[in-house]
Amino acid sequence: MINKPSVEELTKDGLNRYELVIATAKCAHLITDEYVEQRAYAEKLIERKETDKPISALIDKDIRDEKAVKNAVERLHAGLYKIVHPGDIDYVDESAEQPAAAADENADA
Repeated sequence: MINKPSVEELTKDGLNRYELVIATAKCAHLITDEYVEQRAYAEKLIERKETDKPISALIDKDIRDEKAVKNAVERLHAGLYKIVHPGDIDYVDESAEQPAAAADENADA
């Protein structure tokens, strides 16, 4: 269990616990993806014999040695990740705009 920062510290900006859990899970997923990318890159370097370092030396220490959830909580607390509510910004669904742009391109042809 993570004691610091506390849930109260993380929710002081008006977040509820549900939002905090969802944000932490999403951040942990990003951190896990980061670890996977670094590990794959390290394995390629070793496979090509471009380095003689072990895999553990080629991966960032913070994502290698700590659990993803702990890193996510620490990054949220430090402000490296920000929780944005959909109502706080003008939300634009880019995937919905792509077909319209493709239709405009086809009309010109």
